[in-house]
Amino acid sequence: MAEAMVAARASEATGKAQHVDVAVVGAGFAGLYLLHRLRKAGLTSVALEEADDVGGTWYWNRYPGARCDIQTIDYSYTFDPDLETAWTWSEKYATQPEILHYLGFVADRYDLRRDIRFKTKITEARWDEAAGRWQLTTSNGPAVSCRHYIMATGCLSAPKPPEIDGVKDFKGEVYFTGRWPHDGVNLAGKRVAVIGTGSSGIQSIPMIAEQAAQLTVFQRTPNFALPAHNGPAPADRLGLLQGDRAAYREQARWSMAGVPYPQQTSVSWQLSDAERRARFEEAWGKGDLVYILTQLWADQAVDVDGNALICDLIREKIRSVVKDPETAAALMPQDHPFGAKRPCLDTNYYATFNRLNVTLVNLRQEPIKTITANGITTDKRSFEVDVIVFATGFDAMTGAIRAVHPITGRGGMSLSEVWADGPQTYLGLTVAGFPNFFMITGPGSPSVLSNMAVSIEQHVDWVVERLAALRDAGFTTIEATETAQAGWGQHMADCSMLTLHRLANTWYTGANVPGKVQGLMPYTGGVGPYRSICNEIVARGMLGFKLTGPNVAAQCNDGEVVRLQPDVRIVLGMLAQLNLPPIESMGALGARAFVNEFNKARPAGRPVAEVIDGTLEGADGPLPYRLYRPATPGPHPIVVYFHGGGWVLGDEQSDDPFCRDMCRRTDMIFVSVGYRHAPEHRFPAAAEDGYAATRWVAAHADELGGTPGPMLVAGWSAGGNIAAVTCQLARDRGGPQISGQLLVCPVTDCTFDRPSYEENAVGYFLTRSLMYWFWDIYCSPAERTDPRVSPLRGKVAGLPPAFVVTCEFDPLRDEGVAYADALAAAGVPVEQLQARGHFHSSFTMVDVVITGVSGRVQMADALRRFAGLPPEARRGDDASRGQAPPAHKIAAAAS
Repeated sequence: MAEAMVAARASEATGKAQHVDVAVVGAGFAGLYLLHRLRKAGLTSVALEEADDVGGTWYWNRYPGARCDIQTIDYSYTFDPDLETAWTWSEKYATQPEILHYLGFVADRYDLRRDIRFKTKITEARWDEAAGRWQLTTSNGPAVSCRHYIMATGCLSAPKPPEIDGVKDFKGEVYFTGRWPHDGVNLAGKRVAVIGTGSSGIQSIPMIAEQAAQLTVFQRTPNFALPAHNGPAPADRLGLLQGDRAAYREQARWSMAGVPYPQQTSVSWQLSDAERRARFEEAWGKGDLVYILTQLWADQAVDVDGNALICDLIREKIRSVVKDPETAAALMPQDHPFGAKRPCLDTNYYATFNRLNVTLVNLRQEPIKTITANGITTDKRSFEVDVIVFATGFDAMTGAIRAVHPITGRGGMSLSEVWADGPQTYLGLTVAGFPNFFMITGPGSPSVLSNMAVSIEQHVDWVVERLAALRDAGFTTIEATETAQAGWGQHMADCSMLTLHRLANTWYTGANVPGKVQGLMPYTGGVGPYRSICNEIVARGMLGFKLTGPNVAAQCNDGEVVRLQPDVRIVLGMLAQLNLPPIESMGALGARAFVNEFNKARPAGRPVAEVIDGTLEGADGPLPYRLYRPATPGPHPIVVYFHGGGWVLGDEQSDDPFCRDMCRRTDMIFVSVGYRHAPEHRFPAAAEDGYAATRWVAAHADELGGTPGPMLVAGWSAGGNIAAVTCQLARDRGGPQISGQLLVCPVTDCTFDRPSYEENAVGYFLTRSLMYWFWDIYCSPAERTDPRVSPLRGKVAGLPPAFVVTCEFDPLRDEGVAYADALAAAGVPVEQLQARGHFHSSFTMVDVVITGVSGRVQMADALRRFAGLPPEARRGDDASRGQAPPAHKIAAAAS
């Protein structure tokens, strides 16, 4: 008899608890792999499973039409190459019975059932401080005492009960898709009601319609559904897998969604209508959820306008399939972006509503009043039915964990109490105050926004490796710190600003459960980035964890693992992988060539009404400029803009995406000036050109389509320096009149001993060494105290209102703050945006650093205020990005 069974029987007979190293809750995908890995690591374990067999979600969800929505060649274990060749899937999207059979096959192949106690529910879990163990009370058999307690309960395994009056009065049959009878249900000839059109509803409705005499579908919120085109595994994907299985799996592990598709680079506004439609038709024909969510255009998941194009195309498809226009309109989602809720894969879902025996009830127009003994009554009519099927979904992510309660951690803290205002975790794996407690794909991890098979394996591997390392080092407890957990919560909030999930009420946020605190629960930063963060924590000495043991000194390397904005972190990681030589080692000409090539790879700027190239009179000859005109009727206020580049690099086109973006947001003309550069033209050439250009634009405002009156100036980096200097020169030299200045990460002083130069000396693209190089090329040390290059050393009283932007991870941060503070002290109206988690280039990397949007919104608002214009109505990509209101000093994140 198996050892675990012997131990369990002996414990039951004596009334003693079963002692193991690790107790696992659940025997689905995660629980089975945990048992396998724990055994290999030499850790004793037991899994406690409420069902009478393995399978987890796939044990309970047996409703008609239940299938996975990730291709089964991807939705599989990858830890053992022999297992992969021992099992062949019959279809692209396997049915529930086949997936359940697969999990049983795995359990038998690795002899895992001997470590599972079936029909056993945990009724209480309590951390025993004195023993340093978790004490578990069970519904069946002996209690369990374990060193480590791991929840493998699944993200969608706690069905959500219906919130409809009269359910108990119904005399007919009632079924839930999440708890479908194992012996099936005979619906032939019956009048059936299905309430809910989420994934289980969309999969089951076509199957039920084929059996029922009459099917009435009650829909509150329509969802996007895509044809699965099920059949054999696609030859192209299968060929990639079989051609190099190891490489295919490794690409999946480091991808954004856990499926090896490349990162799309083309943005929607670069493509013609015909090109977008062709891409969409190709994706529609593939029947691949991950493909259509990621491979159409780069901005589809982050930009409302880019996403709306997909929504319109899907609505066209619905309209073309569903014959009744009113029914078709009711089936078209209008309240959320595509992908913000989990889209569904279907087989004949929309066509089912053409059947004579199927009726759709739009609960937005006629909500259910009550369920009666014989049927369902809305506020307009009544429906007599024999069967009600509730496809009302799950209390996702946290529901299954909190259902295994009470879970009591250190000091008598209840997990339910700790999570009263929403789940707080570190990595989605652990919770501060709950030693030796882990969750697999818990809230705060990629989980349901990923290929769960990939995320489960990564979680299990990481946890088991940590437990083995803990044991080998003599530690007996591991616990997340409050600091690390709070930092992860902030990182989660930052990540939520990257995508459009925040614009939908969905089970991702808990909005489907009355009374549940809402917040985006899965990690939206991507599978690969998440994996790299987990690895970084280990490399940095278990950052954010406290380790203790009876015979070793406690270890606590406290801190936040991610302080950068998530997209900034990705950008800097990609730059680091290029292993580029320092820019200052290239020489001025080489550096210019590099910057020009680098800019070719960025997304093109968004369309504006008109872009005109011309020349203007500089301080010592003609200078090129590029004018950006908004689409609205003129005349418009004019902003004279100066590009960055350390007085050495760049030209009037190098900040093109930023100028386009600001032109659109401000509804102003932007004139980007190409001033002279060092070393050919050293100080004060750039400063004098900036002032001369501003005078020329002011004198020719009418010709340029500008409004009469004061100009505005703006600039980034060295361009911010020129803008600041121009304002001082205009004040001292009798004009032109300037009504406001926007200074983005400006150079304001020649002093290098500020903390930001030390803290951000390397690693953030603009380095301390590069700044030294820029200064040396532009001007001599004796010239650097001149206010025309160090405006902080000049007179700052009497200057126009300013909006000063600084970034946390920027050598120039402190001098930008110092300049803003000096302006304020001199009585100049000034606002600051101190952008947490951003680096020097964040705001000019338009459509790359998405978390820079709200910062640019605030910049645009400031320019409009300076020009005496009302705030601009928000565009789609600004919506709900958490902008801070205008204030004297804004310290909020630009995300």
